[in-house]
Amino acid sequence: MNAIGKFLRTFDMQGSIVFLGFVAIFLFFAIVLYDDGFLTTRNLSNIVLQTAPTTVMAVGLVFVLSAGEIDLSFGSITAVSAIVAAFALREHSAVAGACAGIGAGLAIGAINGTLVAYLKLPSFLVTLATLGLFAGVARSITNLQSIPVLNDFFVGFFGSGAISGIPSLVIWTVVAVAVGHLVFRETRFGAHVVATGDDAQASLVSGIRVKRIRFLVLTICGGCAGLAGLLYAGRLQAAKYTLGESDLMTVIAAVIVGGTALFGGRGSVVGACVGSLLMGMLNNGLILMGLPVSDQMIVRGLIILVAVAISLRQTER
Repeated sequence: MNAIGKFLRTFDMQGSIVFLGFVAIFLFFAIVLYDDGFLTTRNLSNIVLQTAPTTVMAVGLVFVLSAGEIDLSFGSITAVSAIVAAFALREHSAVAGACAGIGAGLAIGAINGTLVAYLKLPSFLVTLATLGLFAGVARSITNLQSIPVLNDFFVGFFGSGAISGIPSLVIWTVVAVAVGHLVFRETRFGAHVVATGDDAQASLVSGIRVKRIRFLVLTICGGCAGLAGLLYAGRLQAAKYTLGESDLMTVIAAVIVGGTALFGGRGSVVGACVGSLLMGMLNNGLILMGLPVSDQMIVRGLIILVAVAISLRQTER
């Protein structure tokens, strides 16, 4: 009994809940929806492909939350980046379109970073403002119309293509998660991000350039949202002002469930990836069960509440 009690006290619930939750939800849907095609290769592959953009956005948000900041604008950045890329593709090559899209994401992220890091404005209010601002920009420049993406190379490279039988969306997801994980876990910059989120004042005293860290994490988040915009545009073969609009709750849930602390000091890129797949699987299963959108939103909201409660409990410890 003493051994069991010691195990329970040292068990990292926050770090393990995403993996336990993933297995539990998978088994639940596998049993309940066995006759509805949940376990088919086509359905499972669709889950992975559909979650690719949200996983990429989640990678960027891990850096922001771990640094003790928040970004609410990545959905709007995704839409603007996809639209900018689509406009660039009308007159230029796929490379130019991709650079324009990611450049737009980085630029907006840099604007957020400058306002937060150097003008000392709260990241919640700054990104809430830019969320609305760039959502309006996306609507204005498209006149509420979808912009077609007709460049075959771009569509294949960022959307429907494959390399050695592996879908390009999967490759981009793996690359984003691998690079994000290595930077976060194996570099001085990643350590400084976590230290800044854990105690910004102590980090400043120890020589960490806190302002630079805050600027960079928001810029990185903007760049990841820009890449997500390209993936959306490639997969849908069009750029819409609504892209990323419904991803805010899903991405935040994926990151928090994946083990990143809400108020900084701890993060997991791999956990965010698994959290994104979990949310995608959850959405897919609820749709196959025939639940309306309102009920799906309720379930996602409850998951966020549970994840936040566990995160706060771990912080108090």
